[in-house]
Amino acid sequence: MSVYLGTHGEIELQRQFDGSSKLSSTIDAGDVNASAKRFSFDFDHGQLITGDQIEIKSTDGTALSFINGYTKDAITRFIYVDELDGIRLYESFAHAVNGGTANAIALAAISSSIDITVEVQNAVPRLLAQVTSFELNTERETVDTTSLSDEFRTRINTLMSGSGRISGLWEYTGSTANELPHYLLELALRTKVGSQFKGRFYLKVPGYNPGPDAARNDDEVYYECTGVLTSCALQFSPDSVVRITADFITTSTIQIRMQIDPGGKIEQETSDDILLEQDAAAKLLQEIP
Repeated sequence: MSVYLGTHGEIELQRQFDGSSKLSSTIDAGDVNASAKRFSFDFDHGQLITGDQIEIKSTDGTALSFINGYTKDAITRFIYVDELDGIRLYESFAHAVNGGTANAIALAAISSSIDITVEVQNAVPRLLAQVTSFELNTERETVDTTSLSDEFRTRINTLMSGSGRISGLWEYTGSTANELPHYLLELALRTKVGSQFKGRFYLKVPGYNPGPDAARNDDEVYYECTGVLTSCALQFSPDSVVRITADFITTSTIQIRMQIDPGGKIEQETSDDILLEQDAAAKLLQEIP
């Protein structure tokens, strides 16, 4: 008999907009500061968050000329949002979280306004750092179909629903390769584009195998679902660490997935990984049924 300890679980989160929500605005000449590699446009504070991967697209096919040397009408990059809602563009998630001008994409002054739409395009799940525990609950509703002549109550099952809770230690800066718990506090405050996310809740991770079957060493077992944060609590006291608790409900199918063969990497002839254009740290994988 194998007994698994909860210390070897983990959570992956993927940032999302609710549905097809988009932000529409205009970039004016005064919104671009080329020397600071910074620009801005009109959007509600808190709707875009540092680390978001967004697609900026002109509404009329005009080139995004505020980006130095860029001639296309759309671009997808990671962003850093400062305290005044100014934005810098970056090639990677880690650079975006770090901020600063060193790795930011160069901008150019413009003479005319550009109408744009903005949509979050994050396609890569990231580990949520500093998680201490999580729970995922699934429920199936029933309908009472008992008739007057029945001696025993009868029911039929109907729809399923789910909910859960994530607990962790609050972290504001740290490992920029992972999603920081501070993101949950920001996500809960999104109003216009919502607080939706896609999550993977791991019961077994590769490399952890207390059982006798060595072939199961690299198996993965996890729940996958899309959810919306309903509340996020911050626990603060002077004699203990700062903790957060985030409650959520699921908004779509809840699936328990088993990755029996964690391979499936597609490699070049040189045996190098094929990396995604949107994120230099993400590898192209096969879809394994």
